[in-house]
Amino acid sequence: MLALQEYIDSDEEEVKTGESQGKPEFSVKNSLQICAAPLVLPTGSEECIKHIDPTAKEVSFNPKFEELFSPMVGPENPFKTQQQQSSRNMLSGYVEPAYVSEFQFENQRRTFNSFGYALDPTVGSEGDGTKIITTTGQSDEINTDAKTVFESTKLRPLDKRKRKKNNDPSDIEGFLGPWGGFIDEQRVMKPSEEEAAELEELASKKNKKGKPIEEKPIEEKSILHISDSVDYQGRSFLHAPQDVGVNLKSDTPPERCFLPKAHIHTWSGHSKGIAAIRWFPRTAHLLLSASMDCRIKLWEVYNERRCVRTYYGHKQAVRDICFNNSGKLFLSAAYDRYIKLWDTETGQVVKRFSSRKIPYCIKFNPDKNKQHLFVAGTSDKKIICWDTRSGDIVQEYDRHLGAVNSITFVDDNRRFVTTSDDKSLRVWEWDIPVDMKYIADPTMHSMPAVTPAPNGKWLACQSMDNKIVIFSALNRFKINRKKTFTGHMVAGYACSLDFSPDLSYLVSGDADGKCYIWDWKTTKLYKKWKAHDNVCISVLWHPHEPSKLTELEGTAHLLDELDKKLMVLLRDGRTLIGYLRSVDQFANLVLHRTIERIHVGKEYGDIPRGVFIVRGENVVLLGEIDAEKEAELPLTEVSVDEILDAQRQEQESKQEQQKLVSKALKERGLHLMPDLTHDDMF
Repeated sequence: MLALQEYIDSDEEEVKTGESQGKPEFSVKNSLQICAAPLVLPTGSEECIKHIDPTAKEVSFNPKFEELFSPMVGPENPFKTQQQQSSRNMLSGYVEPAYVSEFQFENQRRTFNSFGYALDPTVGSEGDGTKIITTTGQSDEINTDAKTVFESTKLRPLDKRKRKKNNDPSDIEGFLGPWGGFIDEQRVMKPSEEEAAELEELASKKNKKGKPIEEKPIEEKSILHISDSVDYQGRSFLHAPQDVGVNLKSDTPPERCFLPKAHIHTWSGHSKGIAAIRWFPRTAHLLLSASMDCRIKLWEVYNERRCVRTYYGHKQAVRDICFNNSGKLFLSAAYDRYIKLWDTETGQVVKRFSSRKIPYCIKFNPDKNKQHLFVAGTSDKKIICWDTRSGDIVQEYDRHLGAVNSITFVDDNRRFVTTSDDKSLRVWEWDIPVDMKYIADPTMHSMPAVTPAPNGKWLACQSMDNKIVIFSALNRFKINRKKTFTGHMVAGYACSLDFSPDLSYLVSGDADGKCYIWDWKTTKLYKKWKAHDNVCISVLWHPHEPSKLTELEGTAHLLDELDKKLMVLLRDGRTLIGYLRSVDQFANLVLHRTIERIHVGKEYGDIPRGVFIVRGENVVLLGEIDAEKEAELPLTEVSVDEILDAQRQEQESKQEQQKLVSKALKERGLHLMPDLTHDDMF
């Protein structure tokens, strides 16, 4: 205790050196003190060990070795062995983390499972990692050469063969490198006599099952069925008639189209089903049909509606046909793998094309500067472009994953759209064999028939889920979810479809032989009727007639509403002239483009009335107008004002004459009965 009183800090000693000189020195030894604590001598170790909690995660001081490995503080269980008392972090002991190669670990584990031995993984064991441990214990007698599963244990007999060597890089033709073959290697193995006999027997059976190939080429010819192939001016049947009451050379569609009501004509001539029909370009006064009986026929649409010419040149069913822009040439594609170019007027085959695959669809390039090029979709997932001048293939498009079913040109013929059995729609730039747009959706089905709208803005696609889906034909080519036409059943057939010329109706056939007409704006089903006994595979709307359709199955039908120009005489004396659009069960008439004709002497004038509804009981006389006879009548057409003035003067003269007659009758005591016809509602 006395020693502690004398202990001071070194800094304090320096500070107090100056003060100690002026003060008298004080010593504890010189003072008298009494210490009550007895002097105790320690008997144990003087070193104090600080115990560490084994559950602590941190140590705030630097412990010594004895402190780290000292036993735990607390009572000791005398019944535990030394191994049980040792610290451990798992049930069987204490495991320290260590790095082991995953490949070497799997190598030794698989070797132990397969062969029953592996390298001893014990750390610090004898042998420096070469000692072997087995399932029964350690053993040094096992051969350690190539002992793992990843090392070869046996040499194959052929591994001892020598290879041909020539590693000289200067020898360009004879350099072998690692690709040199074996010295005694046999490249061609000849079958034994028994194997050769077996192969010959299999080949003979295969030839018997296969259909024999006809090597003899078919005769290409055509038959003209009409005697007046040229008219009095020397014009052929390709020239459009001008005496049918319709301007077939007009580029403008009808103002308004109507639903067909009556069956006009049936063309019969094919012995099997018809696969495709096409209008003659622009005028549509001729109809071309391709049939399963390997024949192609050309029909008249107006006048006598005769079969003009039959074309023979295919050995199997004709799949598709296509006119060029002028109609002087057309293409035909058949299942005999041939595409043939025909002269429409003479019936001669101009050229033949074949890629040894079945062509499913063909289409001329509509551009007037590319009429010598056409594309064909084949069964080997390709779209091939041919040049009709040279007969060579100039381009191939091979991005589809299934047979190509349809080809449709859009965007002013700069692009074309194709559909395939792979349930996709692809858009191509002309002469670029990479698709610019790929449309495929899990909900989409195959679309074997596609038709563009008359305005070029939409594509109508016949989907195999009994729906007609609409795609935009502009830049995006996006499906229009709001326009989906349903109600028919195609049952897997590629039923083609068509638009009315004024884009007001959409028409399609179905598998039951019915024809369906929908409203384009509302997608409402307007009409359906039984057109054929079997599937109605194609329907075309006449481009110049407001309500004429052509359908086909085995025969072709022409349907028409009674839209003829009629003259109707009413009970009140008025005369109406217009196109009859509808007749109901009460004989009520709906006239379109109606005019009221007023006759005064040998002069007449026409007053436009638009759409006019006439009650059936008011009709006195009804008849069709003959344009030729009407032109021969000695009548003069005047303006509306002139004819109304003449009619008023005529009525005034009649009234003056009627007054004189009435006055004379009254003088004699007679009275006239009033005319009640003018009081009716018309």
